[in-house]
Amino acid sequence: MRILGIETSCDETGIAIFDEEKGILAHRLYSQIDVHADYGGVVPELASRDHVRKTLPLIEQALKDANLSPEDLDGVAYTAGPGLVGALLVGCSIGRSLAYGWGIPAVPVHHMEGHLLAPMLEDDVPEFPFIALLVSGGHTLLVRVDGIGQYEVLGESIDDAAGEAFDKTAKLLGLDYPGGPVLAKMAESGTPGRFKFPRPMTDRPGLDFSFSGLKTFAANTIHKEDDSEQTKADIAYAFQEAVIDTLTIKCKRALQQCGLNRLVIAGGVSANKELRAKLAAVMKKLNGNVYYPRPEYCTDNGAMIAFAGMQRLKAGVHAELTFQATPRWPLDTLPAV
Repeated sequence: MRILGIETSCDETGIAIFDEEKGILAHRLYSQIDVHADYGGVVPELASRDHVRKTLPLIEQALKDANLSPEDLDGVAYTAGPGLVGALLVGCSIGRSLAYGWGIPAVPVHHMEGHLLAPMLEDDVPEFPFIALLVSGGHTLLVRVDGIGQYEVLGESIDDAAGEAFDKTAKLLGLDYPGGPVLAKMAESGTPGRFKFPRPMTDRPGLDFSFSGLKTFAANTIHKEDDSEQTKADIAYAFQEAVIDTLTIKCKRALQQCGLNRLVIAGGVSANKELRAKLAAVMKKLNGNVYYPRPEYCTDNGAMIAFAGMQRLKAGVHAELTFQATPRWPLDTLPAV
């Protein structure tokens, strides 16, 4: 069984073809970084227009890469939410229309379920149950996972997501868009201990996150310090350290609360090297294991949508002739398969 995956939830157009036995047969990704760089962030209307231009050509390229024709496909999966509604509608309308024209099922996929299942594209696959930390530009979630569709959200961000806080702080430091990876690179030359940032919401019970105050703390620090490159690097180091410590404390708390020793991290921020190192050290102390996708599957991509769509298709899930984009879609409302 083979399925085409389409991802258009934000500012990256991702297309992939997944084979149930052979794995990923083709993987194409177009990033809109250059489109939005002048604005310092994603402009939804420009994102939607670019998806319109890029999606079909990328599908054609993916089919060519895999040496397949539409007749070789058994389904089309597309991201139906959450995300930017205009961008989602591009993928939904193209995905549903192609499935109808080709006479195969269409499968709407939850964007965060795609991220959550992305580590299963690797050779070392986590067994259920496990705790998942999903960290991206728009979401920060801690989820207990007992099976596909068996999700219990243990904690989430009540304001800025971790990735969003990275990007906003990077902008305050005068760094280019997208700022998160640039800030992480700058932090490598930072001086440990020069600045001490708070670890928000770690001094109280619970597993929710809040990074808006940390961003404000960074802004106040930036405004009162000199603007030398070393000071910026020191602030970047302190900020990143605070975010990573906060995520690590909450992960450890969730694992202990649920009595589990398997942790999955996914989403764009999961590519952060310092976060991976810190969580690996924690899991070693807990005699547990941490799993994550390779960097190219951390950011938004079609491979994770194709894989998640395959699991749903095998369970008999498919869309009606109409389609719907769901910009807000709680992960724990998905049915189990």
